[in-house]
Amino acid sequence: MYNYYFALASKNFFLNEEPVEEILRERTQYYQSKNKKIDFWFVLNPSFIDFSELNMSYINYGASYAAIISLDKKFIQWFKLRVGFVTIGEFQSNSLFIPPA
Repeated sequence: MYNYYFALASKNFFLNEEPVEEILRERTQYYQSKNKKIDFWFVLNPSFIDFSELNMSYINYGASYAAIISLDKKFIQWFKLRVGFVTIGEFQSNSLFIPPA
């Protein structure tokens, strides 16, 4: 069983209001310098997240969503502190997440 952690916000927030691309690029470079496998993904419209279990105070209802998903809980907690207006949560899966090519 794999434990996944995520930060969820509107697609607009992640793509236009916060420097998410820069944060993820820096994180990727850090992982490469440490020869560490990438364990985080940026996902648009994550249908596998159960919205009923989340604190949706930062979420704009009716918006398209995006999520940063990771196997590293500390990264998601740091990301929430860095970016601020996101909802975080977790879920489990029997399979390893492999993003579409």
